[in-house]
Amino acid sequence: MKDARTQKRRKQLGRLVGFDPVLPDELVRTFAHCYYDADPVAEAFVEEVYLARGQGAGRALVDRALESGVASIEDAPTSLRTLFAEVETPPEWLDWEKVEHGARVWRRYGTHMFSFAGAVTLDGYQESSVAKPLAFTGAYTGESAQRRFLETAAFWIDISEPGALRPGGQGRKTALRVRLMHVFVRKKLLRHPEWNLDAWGVPISQGDALITLMAGSVGAIALRKLGYRTSRAEIESLMHFWRYVGHLMGVQPRWYPTTFEDGVRLLFTALTKGARKAGNDGVDLARSYVQSYAPREGDAPAVAFWKRLEYHLELGYTKFFLSPQSFRTFGLPEPGIWRFHPFAQFPLVFALETVRKHVNVVDEWADALGRWRARQWLDAHLGPRRAEYKAVESFTR
Repeated sequence: MKDARTQKRRKQLGRLVGFDPVLPDELVRTFAHCYYDADPVAEAFVEEVYLARGQGAGRALVDRALESGVASIEDAPTSLRTLFAEVETPPEWLDWEKVEHGARVWRRYGTHMFSFAGAVTLDGYQESSVAKPLAFTGAYTGESAQRRFLETAAFWIDISEPGALRPGGQGRKTALRVRLMHVFVRKKLLRHPEWNLDAWGVPISQGDALITLMAGSVGAIALRKLGYRTSRAEIESLMHFWRYVGHLMGVQPRWYPTTFEDGVRLLFTALTKGARKAGNDGVDLARSYVQSYAPREGDAPAVAFWKRLEYHLELGYTKFFLSPQSFRTFGLPEPGIWRFHPFAQFPLVFALETVRKHVNVVDEWADALGRWRARQWLDAHLGPRRAEYKAVESFTR
């Protein structure tokens, strides 16, 4: 970390947070190894069932186990029993109070979190380890971009409902389904002749997954720019919530930050280590995300009006949250006056947050409102369709 730009960022961030944002060398190396770590427990099941019998047969077997228990399946594969034993065994570090608190913090952001998470994810599209799996599958480009993002939003809602991650909860079921989808894609990509293991690591690695968990917890501090008064304790509960979600999804890295300081240090490490060599794949993914909000040919006038409005709003959020360097690299359209709408929301959000912190009934109302708005938003976009969490069978290249 000796180049001038990195040192400048280090000093700026250090002044902002009040501590040196650099990880010890030993932890940096540990983090680097995570890019070559995957999910051996779930991979054994996918290899034995998904790849041998087909994705449909594998999903059906998992659905039966989720609804009725593994014991209800006669001659259940050993790999399935091992997988469910891992999911059903609470890790030693698990604190349910923190998990539920973190989920509540996540819910409070409502649809603002969807826009924030969608925008900051674009920063990762400059990295080959993130962009290449999506580009190879074609899942986040063209017409499928919005569908995949909506499924991600459905996942966020499922896992954050009260009690959703407890045994039998919908969030736990959804997390396992998404885990197996990731493993299926990983196994297929590793067999792809163009996958560069040395340069990109394993697809959907523990390293990239860990950064995703940090972006959804420590990174949420950026929502203070919209007026949210998220405390350090709330951020650390978010970190614990996402750690358990990650555990259920097979994200069990060699090291996981447990304090706000180490979470910031890990994100700073990810920012400074980036190779930013995804090229046109990253550009296509970023543009597809933004364009997915725009009206389509054949939309009714009223539908086209609301889609056009949402497109401009999302473009404004993207400009607001995405780093200027990434915005320029992707060549995204300038939002014009819409860049200011996030600033206009600050007074109202800040006022509600202030009252919420001091009046319990308002806090309960804010939680209910966030849950309702998120569901309404998802239903309006998905309509009668439901999230399937089904992996792409064939790749676009």
